[in-house]
Amino acid sequence: MKYTPTEIRKRPYTDVLRRLKEGKLRPTKQRLALSRLLFEGEERHLTAESLYEEACSHGIKVSLATVYNTLNQFTEAGLLREVVVAPGRSYFDTNTHHHHHFYCEEDGKLKDISEDQISLAILPDPPSDMLIDSVSVVVHLKRNRKVIGDNNY
Repeated sequence: MKYTPTEIRKRPYTDVLRRLKEGKLRPTKQRLALSRLLFEGEERHLTAESLYEEACSHGIKVSLATVYNTLNQFTEAGLLREVVVAPGRSYFDTNTHHHHHFYCEEDGKLKDISEDQISLAILPDPPSDMLIDSVSVVVHLKRNRKVIGDNNY
């Protein structure tokens, strides 16, 4: 049976299969299920624990270790970006385009900052055998207690 382009787009897993293929990853049952949670919808930031909880709530049988491994594999394949906000505290970003982040330490939320909103005038010279690959900025925030009722974040 042949499908028209419109019908192909409507078939389940079409987009996630394309992403996995682009990342040169085999489409295992767990990768397909986690990919649908990650990539079907808006871009977002999540932790391994939050993805694990989401998977469990959708009836996906997967271990936390598998979630960690899958997120790391997706990051290595360029399907996700890892954002380290503190030692041992990482988020995974479905937006892989270069940008920066606000991190609210009190509620653990990340918010995107577009690349053009931060200007870095001077960078240190890298060691002679290295090149600067990229620069990612995480701006850590805490709530301004003097401002009452302002919920812009």
